[in-house]
Amino acid sequence: MDDSHLLRYSRHILLDELGPPAQAKFASAHALVIGVGGLGAPVAQFLAAAGVGTITLCDADRVDLTNLQRQILYATADIGHPKVEAAVARLRAINPDVTLAPVAMRVGPDELRTLVANADIVVDCCDNFATRHAVNRACVAAGKPLVSGAAIRFDGQVAVFDPRDEASPCYHCLFGEGDELEETRCATMGVFAPLVGIVGATQAAEALKLLAGVGESLAGRLLLLETLTMQWRELRVPRDPACIVCGASA
Repeated sequence: MDDSHLLRYSRHILLDELGPPAQAKFASAHALVIGVGGLGAPVAQFLAAAGVGTITLCDADRVDLTNLQRQILYATADIGHPKVEAAVARLRAINPDVTLAPVAMRVGPDELRTLVANADIVVDCCDNFATRHAVNRACVAAGKPLVSGAAIRFDGQVAVFDPRDEASPCYHCLFGEGDELEETRCATMGVFAPLVGIVGATQAAEALKLLAGVGESLAGRLLLLETLTMQWRELRVPRDPACIVCGASA
């Protein structure tokens, strides 16, 4: 770590819980971010700014005018461009030390097997249940920690699913694939702009804690945020021994 790195990351290095050892872990880490929209934008910015060495960004969408109300990674000039390309340009301007790998496609089980296997941490910022379950299955199979977030209207949630922890549930334990869950999107329901920043920043915090090996993660807990009253609630989520993804019979 040279003098410029010591200066750039000095505010983390000054923290006793982090210091140079954690910064070295960040530099050697590989984060996989699924979705670079409202949640993925702050996640990617914080991970890049913190010096996470390699960040793979997956998103098939192009920047749209409606994105700019909350997806703070993008500017008006980016409209029409692939999100991952616009994100890479912005993140390189923030921190040229970080290696950025754009994947301009909606990733499915086949792609996820390789992407997750090559990552140290996976941050799910997508907006559909099919991809969330595919990401979860890949993380369980590869034994990689998953930081999950969601936001709609004025409500958000954050959880960590860590297959390295025998007591930690997986995403399927909480939201089964066969459950009758209505898939809601901000395109039809709306979303409060600061909410995605709060949830995304919380996801980034959990990812960095896991990479550094400090503090207590959200594994086994689901945080729920209601921004109209600015109230957080915490729910304990046990592992389901009968889960078809992470249970004993899986």
